[in-house]
Amino acid sequence: MSLINTEIKPFKATAYHNGKFVPVTNDTLKGKWSVVVFYPADFTFVCPTELGDLADNYAQFKKLGVEVYGVSTDTHFAHKAWHDTSDTIKKVQYPLIGDPTAALARNFEVLIEEEGLALRGTFVIDPQGLIKIIEVHDNGIGRDAKELLRKVTAAQYVASHPGEVCPAKWTPGADTLAPSLDLVGKI
Repeated sequence: MSLINTEIKPFKATAYHNGKFVPVTNDTLKGKWSVVVFYPADFTFVCPTELGDLADNYAQFKKLGVEVYGVSTDTHFAHKAWHDTSDTIKKVQYPLIGDPTAALARNFEVLIEEEGLALRGTFVIDPQGLIKIIEVHDNGIGRDAKELLRKVTAAQYVASHPGEVCPAKWTPGADTLAPSLDLVGKI
């Protein structure tokens, strides 16, 4: 069964955010759009490129009313140490959640049990706590924050425009579709 349109499961965790350790729960994610980005581990190779890309585009996510959360099975202490020692991770202004028990990775079905690491999983969650977008792939393949921004914008558009859908490569201002019998076979 897919996690699409399911409510996020209850959780409690600690994040490193803006120089502090802060609690994060499933309720923290509700009431606004959220992006949860799982990555395998701190102090690695592809992970800092992705988190840095998200940091470079974080202001755009904030303009959309979206909070970004990075999650790995490292502790929040490791996140702080990485933040303090990596020029790339120093740019990160969004919360980095520690998941040392792998409870979150299990909840979102991205845990590689035999390794104790998470797959590269991206989840877009609406203000009601429902998962609207899922992208999960092999750990050797990095993600693109600008494409994620486009997807989040499309998800927000569809949520606020019932009866309309966004076609492939849709961007704000482009035409949408209103599914109907008249469109069948005409696209």
